[in-house]
Amino acid sequence: MSKLLIVVEQLKDWGQLFPTEDLITFNDFIQHPPKSHKGFVINLCRKYKYSSPGYYCSLLAEARGFRALPNVATLNQISSKQTYGQAMDICKNWLTKHQDEISGDHIRFKSYFGQSDLIQMLPLGRKLFEQFPMPILEVELRKKNNNWELDKLQPVAINQLSDEEESQLAMAINRFSRKIWRKPKLAKRYQYDLAMLVNPSEKLPPSDTTALKRFIRAGRKLGIDVALITPRDSVRIAEFDGLFIRETTSMNHHTYRMAQRAEQEGLVVIDDPTSIMRCTNKVYLHERLVAAKVSTPKTHVLIAGNQQQIQKAMADLGLPLVLKLPESAFSLGVHKVKTENEMHELCERLFKESSLILAQEYIPTDFDWRIGILAGKPIFACRYYMAKGHWQIYKHSDGKATAGGWDTLPVEEAPAHVLETAIKACACIGDGLYGVDLKDINGRALIIEINDNPSIDSSVEDQVAGESLYLTIMQHFLTRMEKNRQIP
Repeated sequence: MSKLLIVVEQLKDWGQLFPTEDLITFNDFIQHPPKSHKGFVINLCRKYKYSSPGYYCSLLAEARGFRALPNVATLNQISSKQTYGQAMDICKNWLTKHQDEISGDHIRFKSYFGQSDLIQMLPLGRKLFEQFPMPILEVELRKKNNNWELDKLQPVAINQLSDEEESQLAMAINRFSRKIWRKPKLAKRYQYDLAMLVNPSEKLPPSDTTALKRFIRAGRKLGIDVALITPRDSVRIAEFDGLFIRETTSMNHHTYRMAQRAEQEGLVVIDDPTSIMRCTNKVYLHERLVAAKVSTPKTHVLIAGNQQQIQKAMADLGLPLVLKLPESAFSLGVHKVKTENEMHELCERLFKESSLILAQEYIPTDFDWRIGILAGKPIFACRYYMAKGHWQIYKHSDGKATAGGWDTLPVEEAPAHVLETAIKACACIGDGLYGVDLKDINGRALIIEINDNPSIDSSVEDQVAGESLYLTIMQHFLTRMEKNRQIP
């Protein structure tokens, strides 16, 4: 774990809390900064407004390479009038779902690192902490004309807490950091901590259980303690040095929000939020690839209500053609259109889900190439074959998904033009981990899509490289985390 510092304006603000060697005053932090420019700063200054000691504590902590709670982005956010609207939405949504459990028309509670002093408000306190990660928040809600309104959402100074509230804060910090009090230090086996986000209930996860275990084993060989986390652990993100998302990503989804939060906290993140945004929306991806002059199947972007565009697409692409929703994964939201009537019916249905859809020429092949790219270099090469009797790799029927076969080749045995096209395509997305799907048509590679969260399953993508594939990815995390710890 990284070094933890707790910054207060005056030592007496710490009151009767447990003694800790991690405590430092604001003046000492500013005038005599720690020699180690790495770690985590809990900012417990009395005020956080612009130009106050609390504001400068977080600002300079970030400038010196620390991760701070609250960070400057949160301080700017909590001072904005829009904050009340965002917080009210969170509160209303939660209160609506739990209205039968709430009595009275007035709720007031404090949240300490997401831990509420009212047991029934604990889930709401966590949700607010995820959106506004402040050490101490006071929340007040009133019910007026059967509607809940937010009367107060503001940070609370540590010197304003009662003895009982100080005890609650101490317990919350202890839960949050797990290393604040004086305890015998155990011998450290690992230099870095990596969170790997998974969803145990996901039907088609990017990595199976065996692959996850291999990632953990590879990380620990390199001195990285890899811990599996779920969306419920989002409040713990700041405890780690990196985040590795092994759950299918989407923009309007907790995966994107957790990636954003981790990046704001200074963690090394795969998939980073920019890559998620660029890859998960096929309209955006198409525009990026066209701008970079990367070969793709002939494509039209259709706008809801524009029948002329639909006719033009059919005339240019011919039938059958492929219609795609901008956000889809594992062949979901991708449809083959055979007739003009089918085209109009399907467009009408898809436009209810998205104002833009893609029409693409239909190119039948026995398989698609999948090239794994990490930091601009290929790390695996697979051929994914179409599902039996189907035109896609995945066939969805009766709520079940079946896939075609595969074979994995040494990277150097994949066609050079396929590798080159995959590398060129990823250059306009980022330097993370990607899975590039291509069709090879008469020596010309066409990009079908780029996955920001590529499948890495045991006995599939690792069939050739074996353990070294997992070590390569963990080594990438290690290199970037070491760079993060260097003095700016």
